Amino acid sequence: SGEEQSSQAPVYQQQQEQHVSPYVLVTPNETRRKQLQQIAKKELDDLEQWKEEHRPGPITLVPQRLGGKESEAQVRQKQQMMLMQSKYQQKHKREEYVKAKKAAEEAEILKKKAIQREKAERLEVKKRKEEMQRREMFLEDQNYKTNELLNRLHLGLPKSDSCQIANPGPESTAWTRSHAYKQALREDDNRRLEEMKQEQRRK
Repeated sequence: SGEEQSSQAPVYQQQQEQHVSPYVLVTPNETRRKQLQQIAKKELDDLEQWKEEHRPGPITLVPQRLGGKESEAQVRQKQQMMLMQSKYQQKHKREEYVKAKKAAEEAEILKKKAIQREKAERLEVKKRKEEMQRREMFLEDQNYKTNELLNRLHLGLPKSDSCQIANPGPESTAWTRSHAYKQALREDDNRRLEEMKQEQRRK
């Protein structure tokens, strides 16, 4: 009939579409599917039963007093004391650090002062040595000039800057010699002093 032909046409068209498509539709095996579902359900039931059998029971502990023998006030007081001791220890550490730093700085300052003192002492020794050498040279020169002057006075040679006295007597001659000697010493001292001043200016 026409109805049967019309119903067979879409089925044939669907089959052609299934063959044309790159995918292949496989119908499930209902028997195998039910068996797998039964096995899975049995395994889940066994798991739940095992959990029920091995569920831990209630925990029973012997009642005991916790917190030790100290009261809450004593514990708080002890905590306060520990906190104070910790603060004191930190403060003590800071003070020790400051003292050590200050001692190191003072040691460095003393070291520098000792070096400067040693340099000053060496310079002072050098100055004293030079001063002694100058004094020795001055005394040698002074002795030489004094001996020279005494020899000239002893020989009766007149000095260029001294005044000649006509017919000097013994007293006037002695006074003249003494006066000339003192004047020569003064001139020599003045000359030495001037030389020392010039030497100091050059230094």
